[in-house]
Amino acid sequence: MLGNALIGLREGLEAGLVVSILVAFLVRTGRRSELPKVWLGVGIAVAVSVGVTLALALAQQQLTFEAQEAFGGGLSIIAVGFVTWMIFWMRRAARSISAELRGRLEGALAMGPAAVVVMATLAVGREGLETALFFFTAAQAAGETTQPLIGFLVGIAASIVLAYLIYRGAISLNLGRFFTVTGVLLIFVAAGILAYGVHDLQEAGILPGLTTLAFDVSTAVPPDSWHGTLLKGIFNFSPQTTVVEAIVWVAYVAVVLPLFLRPQRTRAAAPTT
Repeated sequence: MLGNALIGLREGLEAGLVVSILVAFLVRTGRRSELPKVWLGVGIAVAVSVGVTLALALAQQQLTFEAQEAFGGGLSIIAVGFVTWMIFWMRRAARSISAELRGRLEGALAMGPAAVVVMATLAVGREGLETALFFFTAAQAAGETTQPLIGFLVGIAASIVLAYLIYRGAISLNLGRFFTVTGVLLIFVAAGILAYGVHDLQEAGILPGLTTLAFDVSTAVPPDSWHGTLLKGIFNFSPQTTVVEAIVWVAYVAVVLPLFLRPQRTRAAAPTT
């Protein structure tokens, strides 16, 4: 559940910051009359995200066991791709996102009301669709929807409070540091999602090695124990891990974590004449 809360916090804060930037821009430029269009776009984005989640759940129910495992495994791998892209994109764009969004909104305002709604929908919809996919894969890994849903709702609720306090100027949050710390944690969460997706593909018979275990610590870490539940909830840790799962987990962390933590290159200033 804690891993789901982390994803909900991260995704929710990104969406909350986007909305805050759009609202603040309209308020400060004296165009409050455009606010309902932005909120309409946000509402559409949320509705689409919920619809995608329901569609994924309904689609899976119509499949055979092997097809369900293949479907879930494929979506887990896609979710890892989204997580990886998200943390690198926010690390790079955190400093320029405000100016970029203001520029897009200014252009949409010049085009007309429909463009403002579409712009707001697309700006928030990306985080919404990512959250929908993460929730579906988390529910698959947990074998239930209640705990993942609680985790996501807790994280999203906390992100809404943080975004509002930032908007009101009540708190000052070092966003660069925040996204770096949560990015590191999400890399380990994503590694667990990737390993779980690989296990699903093994269950479906697409990948080999289902019975070849790298380790079995189910005696020391029972799945129903508090520490087993904690590790499962945060990192999708499985006490019985196959060799293929272990390899992809280690490979993902070994490649992605150093790339994420390496210093960012700053552009050299243009020479003056």
